[in-house]
Amino acid sequence: MTETETIAYDVVVLGAGPVGENVADRTRAAGLTTAVVESELVGGECSYWACMPSKALLRPVIAQADARRLPGLRQAVQGPLDAEAVLAHRNHYTSDWHDDGQVRWLEGIGADLHRGHGRLTGPRTVAVGDKILTARHAVAVCTGSRAVLPDLPGLAEVKPWTSREATSAQSVPGRLVVVGGGVVATEMATAWRALGARVTLLVRGKGLLNRMEPFAGEMVAEALTEAGVDVRTGTSVKSVTRSDGTVVVVTDAGDRIEADEILFATGRAPRTDDIGLETVGLEPGSWLSVDDSLRVSGSEWLYAVGDVNHRALLTHQGKYQARIAGAAIAARASGVPEPQSGPWGAHAATADHHAVPQVVFTDPEAAAVGLSLAEAEQAGHRVRAVDVDLSSVAGAGLYADGYKGRARMVVDLEEEILRGVTFVGPGVGELIHSATVAVAGQVPVARLWHAVPSYPTISEVWLRLLEAFRDS
Repeated sequence: MTETETIAYDVVVLGAGPVGENVADRTRAAGLTTAVVESELVGGECSYWACMPSKALLRPVIAQADARRLPGLRQAVQGPLDAEAVLAHRNHYTSDWHDDGQVRWLEGIGADLHRGHGRLTGPRTVAVGDKILTARHAVAVCTGSRAVLPDLPGLAEVKPWTSREATSAQSVPGRLVVVGGGVVATEMATAWRALGARVTLLVRGKGLLNRMEPFAGEMVAEALTEAGVDVRTGTSVKSVTRSDGTVVVVTDAGDRIEADEILFATGRAPRTDDIGLETVGLEPGSWLSVDDSLRVSGSEWLYAVGDVNHRALLTHQGKYQARIAGAAIAARASGVPEPQSGPWGAHAATADHHAVPQVVFTDPEAAAVGLSLAEAEQAGHRVRAVDVDLSSVAGAGLYADGYKGRARMVVDLEEEILRGVTFVGPGVGELIHSATVAVAGQVPVARLWHAVPSYPTISEVWLRLLEAFRDS
C-alpha cells in the first residue's frame, strides 16, 4: 500500500499550458511557493496542438501566396509546396512533442512540477497520484478546453480528426472534409489545401467567421474558393461512416462526399469534467464563472483562468488573464483584501470585455479587436462604422499586386473613441496591435490624427479611416 505524501504550497496550479505557466510565473515572482500539476505535456494545447503547429503549417502557405503576387518572384514559386519540409518545420516548432525545454523553464522560475491527473478533493486541496497538495492561498484551474464532436451515430468508429489531429498529422490526406466555419476550420482548410489535399468545407451557417464583421467571412470564403476549396454553406452533416479507409459523408441535402479524413471543428468544451469540482460545490464539466480578478464566483480561494471561464478562448487572452490572476493572488496573499479591481486596474481583466484581439491566419488574414458594428449596436452604443478599401493605400500596392483588403473602424459618436476595428487582407495581422492600443487605451479620435502612420506602409490605412470618418 502506497503511503500518501502531503505537501503544502502557497499556490497550486492545475494545468501547465501557457495560462498555468503564466499564473505560476507571477506567483513565483511575488515569492509564493507554487506547484504546477500537468497530466500531458508542459506547454499545453497551444504549444503542441494549436497555435504553434497551426501557424508553422500556415506560414509557408502565406509566404508562397504573397510571393506569387510579386513580379520577379511569381514565376519562381509556381511549383507546389514541399509538404514533407513543411511538416518537418511544424514538427520542429512542437519540439517533436517533447516538453523538456518547457520543463526547464518551469524549473527555472522555481515552480514544482507534479506530473499526473490532478483533482480537487476539497477546499484548497489537490490530489495527484499518491500526493496531496495543499494551498495556503489559492488553487488556479487552468485546464483549458477540448474539441467537441457532434452526436452522430458511429462517429467514434470513423476516427475523425479534431484540431489536434489536424495540426499534428504526419502526411497530407488526398481528400479532406472540414466541418465548421470558424477559425480552426478556415485555417486548416487553408493549410491542407495548399499542401495538396482536395478540401471540402461544410458550414452549417450562412457564412464563415461569424464572430467577426460579415465582410471578413465573405472575403475569406471567396479566397478559399479561388484556391480550390469546395465551400458549402448552409450545410449540415447527416451521417458519417468509414469503410475500407474511405470516409463517406452524407449531408442534410442528400449529397454524398467521399474523403480520406474528416475534421470536425465545431466548438469547444471546458476540461473540467474530472477535476473534482463536485467536492467544492461546483458542477463537473461546467464553464467556471469568475469576477474580473479571475476568482470563481462565491469562492475566496479558487481561480479559473483561460478557456475554462469562457470569457475569451484565445491563448494570448488567457495569458493576459493569468498575469492579472497571479497579481491578484499575490496581492491578497500579502493582506490586501480588495486589490485594484476597478476597470483597467492591475487586478482586473477589463480587456476581456472591451478589447479582445484576434488574428485568423488564412489568406487573406482577418484581424479584429473590440466590438463589431452589430455588437456595439446591441450593447446600446451610438456608433458609426467607417470602411476603407485597403487597396487604396500605397503600402498595400507595394505589398502585393492586385491587393484585396478592407478595413473598418467602429466609432462611438458620444465618447468619440473606437469601439472596434477590423482588417482583412494580406499581412494585416501585424496591424492589429495598433488597433488594440487605440481600443484598450480609449484614445480619442481627435488624438489619433496625431499618430502619423509611416509612408508607404499598409498602416497608412489609419489616415484613410480617419479621413473617411471626418468626411462622412
